[in-house]
Amino acid sequence: MQIPPLPDGHTHDGPAPRTAGLEEVRRLLAGRGVAVLSGAGLSTESGIPDYRGATGSRRRQPPMTYQDFVGSEESRRRYWARSHAGWRTIARAEPNAGHRAVEELRRSGHVTAVITQNVDGLHRAAGTPDAVELHGGLDRVICLGCGRTSPREDLDVRLSALNGAARDTGAHVNPDGDVELPDALVENFRIAPCAACGGILKPDVVFFGESVPKPRVERCFDLVDAARALLVLGSSLTVMSGLRFVRRAARNGTPVAIVNQGATRGDAFATATVSLPLGATLTALAEHLGAAPTTR
Repeated sequence: MQIPPLPDGHTHDGPAPRTAGLEEVRRLLAGRGVAVLSGAGLSTESGIPDYRGATGSRRRQPPMTYQDFVGSEESRRRYWARSHAGWRTIARAEPNAGHRAVEELRRSGHVTAVITQNVDGLHRAAGTPDAVELHGGLDRVICLGCGRTSPREDLDVRLSALNGAARDTGAHVNPDGDVELPDALVENFRIAPCAACGGILKPDVVFFGESVPKPRVERCFDLVDAARALLVLGSSLTVMSGLRFVRRAARNGTPVAIVNQGATRGDAFATATVSLPLGATLTALAEHLGAAPTTR
């Protein structure tokens, strides 16, 4: 199959190019029964920045931890002020060619499971309703008091009514939708309680310092164990929440292929590594395998 072009400034020349594994990725997909593990790099073409890699966006401040969020109203005010300012970036994002190709491969039976580390909901938006969102989803809010979940859009309306145009002042959007804001805007931001019980609202995502629910982790292990191969897309595998599935597959003797722009922490476990743009690469793979296009 034809190799898609690399980003500007890159070539296929030089020692040990990371495009040599592309045929192995195609072979694994052709055998069907592949589980996909996707990371932030799959969503960069949708306008959502990544923390690492060629399109990475480094934070100027550390991310909110679960302990900080539940520990003080000041921390919750800071989180919601910055998250509210960046929410429209996430809400406006649409699935890109990579998400659509994954769904095409799933519908054609080449991919049998999708696990994502992303919280942007773009796999669901592309038509993959059973994608396991390892770290939850930003489009949902949960009350820490009564456990009620509600749409993020409902909270967005309430926060806009309380704070006016505060969302438009941020310049630097982080990959989780949070925006760098002046201290004065954070201090004056008004947060909204749960509409049902008045409790503390939290995005339905796993914060730093918080554990992924055990049943969700076990579900992902089951999917990896049942797969003939594991295909990692757009993840540096820096954090253990994703790397553990690569290690599990390797321990089971399951082939692991990685498509990511740049080296990853899981490369030593991989039978194939590819450094190419995800949208074009996955689209070419789907077309080569005869996967039927999804409805756009």
